[in-house]
Amino acid sequence: MSLYRVTRLPEGLTVASAEMPHMASVSLGLWVGVGARYEPAALNGACHFIEHLLFKGTTRRSPKAISQAVEGIGGYLNAWTSEENTCFYSRARHDRLEELLDVLVDMFTHSRFAPADIAKEREVIKEERAMYLDQPAHHVQELLNATLWPHQPLGRSITGTPRSLDALTRTSLLRFRRTHYVTGALVIAAAGNLRHAQLVKAVTRYARCFPPGPRPSHEPARPRQDQPRVRLHTKKTEQTQLALGLRTCPRNDQRRFALRLLNTILGENMSSRLFQEVREDRGLAYNIYSTISSFNDTGDFVISAGLDAENLPQVLKLTLRELGRARGALPSKAEFRRARDYVIGQMDLSLESTENQMMWLGEQWVGFGRIFEPTEIRQSLAQVTPAQIRAVARDFFRLERLNLALVSPLKTARGFARFLTI
Repeated sequence: MSLYRVTRLPEGLTVASAEMPHMASVSLGLWVGVGARYEPAALNGACHFIEHLLFKGTTRRSPKAISQAVEGIGGYLNAWTSEENTCFYSRARHDRLEELLDVLVDMFTHSRFAPADIAKEREVIKEERAMYLDQPAHHVQELLNATLWPHQPLGRSITGTPRSLDALTRTSLLRFRRTHYVTGALVIAAAGNLRHAQLVKAVTRYARCFPPGPRPSHEPARPRQDQPRVRLHTKKTEQTQLALGLRTCPRNDQRRFALRLLNTILGENMSSRLFQEVREDRGLAYNIYSTISSFNDTGDFVISAGLDAENLPQVLKLTLRELGRARGALPSKAEFRRARDYVIGQMDLSLESTENQMMWLGEQWVGFGRIFEPTEIRQSLAQVTPAQIRAVARDFFRLERLNLALVSPLKTARGFARFLTI
């Protein structure tokens, strides 16, 4: 019998649950399948701004009362915004589920968007943005996104810019929320010591509070590139931060399973080729790792590192040599087995948590329109072959897809393009 249950209410709202009766807690999330890439350029930062404002008070609760309503029962409350999703979530003891739901729904449907709060939060977000830009490891990722996706939503900052934040008004924010945060884009997901029928009954009482409508669409990605690109932000720092990115496949592409294993082999953990070659064997960086991101219509593979500027040419050569090696040779049987077992093991360990189960529900539903059983993912990973891993490397690790971003004390990036070869 499946752990997961999904109910679509007549009003269009989706309710998903994972019953974990052995747990003491329950995690609850209100997911919106809308994020920063749904924003037109003039409204850059709107989703993140709205996320902040939902904590600033409702017609029933002050900001302090919102925090006390959850923290006063031993729980916690948080939210995040990404390119394609926004999530408001909380966790508490299992018998407090309906109290958590009442707070989240109140925030989502009755936030005041008071002019004074908007003015104050605009400055708070500017400070948040400044904090991130003061962190070179974060700044280089924003720089890489702008290089991978120039002049399009995926390349813009999720927080917006000072100029776009100044242009966001109460009217524009409310209009954006009204047209985008609709039932077709929403799922209420919960995991823990609960009953699905209990959750559906509780959500039904609020269903009419949510604005109806189909899920909005976003501007498609435009992957126009015919040669490597390099972007440098010169800054007085102790380290050079490097981010090397290549566009890959959409979320629904079957190649994602082979790409997931390739990421593990190359840079996801301390056993990976890049970590062993660059840090352990040569001591050229404290940290080097790779990550993958998947979107509705595209994706990316990113290698990140912090290192002394003098070591940059050597680290680039070693990194690109590993990409070429992945294109040319099959992973060994032992390496392949370790990568597969690592990915499956990490998935199984994470799903012991009610919060991660809730995240699984939300991410699967807003991303795929269905919820995959962990056994399905294990089977898909088990079917990947070493030849398929080499094939995705050949598909994506190509010269014309290379993008390099640097935050560094270097004054010029001239000459680094010659290192970008696979």
